[in-house]
Amino acid sequence: MNAEIITIGDELLLGQVIDTNAAWLGQELNKNGLRVHFKSTISDTHEAILKALYEAQQRSDVVVLTGGLGPTKDDVTKIALAQFFNTRLILNQKVLDWVTSIFSKRNLPMLESNQQQAMVPENCEVLWNKNGTAPGMWFFENDTAYISMPGVPFEMKSIFEEEAIPKLKSVFTFPEIIHRTLQTCSIGESYLADLISPVEENLPSYIKLAYLPDVGSVRLRFSAYGSRNHKPEAALNQIIKQVYELAGQYIFGEESDTLQKVVGKMLKEKNYTIATAESCTGGFVSHLLTSVAGSSVYFKGGIVAYANEIKINELYVDPKILESAGAVSEACVIAMAENLCKKMKTDYGIATSGIAGPDGGSIDKPVGTVWIALATPDKTITRKYNMGDNRERTIQRTALVALDMLRKNLSGLVQANTF
Repeated sequence: MNAEIITIGDELLLGQVIDTNAAWLGQELNKNGLRVHFKSTISDTHEAILKALYEAQQRSDVVVLTGGLGPTKDDVTKIALAQFFNTRLILNQKVLDWVTSIFSKRNLPMLESNQQQAMVPENCEVLWNKNGTAPGMWFFENDTAYISMPGVPFEMKSIFEEEAIPKLKSVFTFPEIIHRTLQTCSIGESYLADLISPVEENLPSYIKLAYLPDVGSVRLRFSAYGSRNHKPEAALNQIIKQVYELAGQYIFGEESDTLQKVVGKMLKEKNYTIATAESCTGGFVSHLLTSVAGSSVYFKGGIVAYANEIKINELYVDPKILESAGAVSEACVIAMAENLCKKMKTDYGIATSGIAGPDGGSIDKPVGTVWIALATPDKTITRKYNMGDNRERTIQRTALVALDMLRKNLSGLVQANTF
């Protein structure tokens, strides 16, 4: 069953307002078993809305519109809908009473433009908006459902969850859909795809795989579609098991897990402590660790040693190392991590040093060169990466890879360098 999302407003096209409605609606529709196969953002003109509606009726079972239902002259969605359904706008007394009560409670005068919000197409069913004055509207024609809602996000979400979804479920039999998301880190999308290709190449037609890359991580989202007579859960579980067998060392969690929460839980369970010594990441590793509630149990503190004098005075890095190998070197991050553990009296220490750019690179050490050291109770592990030439991404990726090195050590996994 195919769904389509149409968001209306020049402010969206011009980038003055970020279209969060379409993203949220896509997730909700998919969660309820509807496949969103088309999405468009259009101008808030009568002609643009009509054109979008005529096109949508040819290809979609459910059409969801947001925007253009306010009290101003540029809010023309209702007029376009009335023309599309060859009907007229009529006064809905219940809506008028509701709008009047809102203004009365706020002790505000109600303008004629506000009264116009009670005018709706004659063939619609009103979807009540308990958070505002613009009602949502439901239409059902030729086996297609049309849902029109205001563009204000919190109003739209309330109408959709409390009014639209129950209506949809009353007229359609939705397929059963199961989602499983695996969170991975320290491996690029193409390497990951190659690694799990034996699974992907043999997926049944009712199970889909989507790669969702982000800075330093890739999510694998599996969607299994079933019905009353076909339950896909067992097959999906078997596929997930196969993915773990092939790429388990890169999977740090599932669903909404974050790397910092996962390593924090492991540190807490094992009664270990950690500290950070950061140069190129500028405290971002510490930020991730302390973003988890209760992190004070295992995180003792951090030192942002950006200047060489801080590396020498606070982390006791031998000046000879900086003179011979430089700050961006294996020897430097080893000294930073090991001396940090001694100073902070921790079990683990993370050290980062690199050239985040855009300046400062050389032939031997181009922009993006990063060294990471992880001091553990048994040994110190180091890794060298080139994180690319984008400063912000280099900082984020380095911090995530550093935490993933910690995760792998706590899990007893072999440290691989495939980033």
